[in-house]
Amino acid sequence: MNKCVERLHNGIIKENPTFVLMLGMCPTLATTTTAVNGLGMGLTTTAVLIFSNLIISSLRKIIPDRVRIPAYIVIVASLVTIVQLLLQAFIPSLNESLGIFIPLIVVNCIILGRAEAYAAKNGPAESAFDGIGMGLGFTVGLTSIAIFRELLGAGTVFGFQIIPEAYKISIFGLAPGAFFVLAGLTAWQNLVKMPSATNGNQPESVLACGGNCMNCTGSACMANHATLETRRLQAEEDALAAKKAELAAKQKELSAKLDKKEN
Repeated sequence: MNKCVERLHNGIIKENPTFVLMLGMCPTLATTTTAVNGLGMGLTTTAVLIFSNLIISSLRKIIPDRVRIPAYIVIVASLVTIVQLLLQAFIPSLNESLGIFIPLIVVNCIILGRAEAYAAKNGPAESAFDGIGMGLGFTVGLTSIAIFRELLGAGTVFGFQIIPEAYKISIFGLAPGAFFVLAGLTAWQNLVKMPSATNGNQPESVLACGGNCMNCTGSACMANHATLETRRLQAEEDALAAKKAELAAKQKELSAKLDKKEN
């Protein structure tokens, strides 16, 4: 159970597909004009993720390795067809609004990526929870972007009027607005030091300037090279001194043994 909970936390926060891995950007930027569309697209993808991971994990020992990718696509395509038919039957307005992006779930890199990276190597229960975590993370990402775009672009959230129509900023309802909101949310993640695609846990730079390339004027290049060369020489000297000390200790030990035998 702990592993299942870890998969949920991993998908929603630690490796969020939208804000950390930056996967599935096509539906993320295209379908988030309204909060309903973002939520609908996220939940649709979540359903496909859960069942594709479950089926692929159950068949992982049966599917030949040479045809695993075509097999994954067939499984995902079958599930997407079922989901699309259900949407057409019960939520036709959402199906019409999402349009071509529902069939494109078949080649969504999140689904194929989780199938190859996790479901094909782990049990059905863990794979199902991995699908739930990644799907919910994707849903949270899409819905967050969609709420901001709908609020700023139309003054509404889930159809409820929040901002007077006179104060809406129409560009947020268009394609550039998706990039603006995504950039803004990612910048906020960096500000509060949350996991994001541009704020990973990178090791501390060994460069003299600290590795701050954004503010580099080029004047620190020679200092960087000089510092790295000095550190390299110092490391070599330390290694040589350690070898000499080890050799001296062995010689001293050997001399002590010889003296003991002579006595």
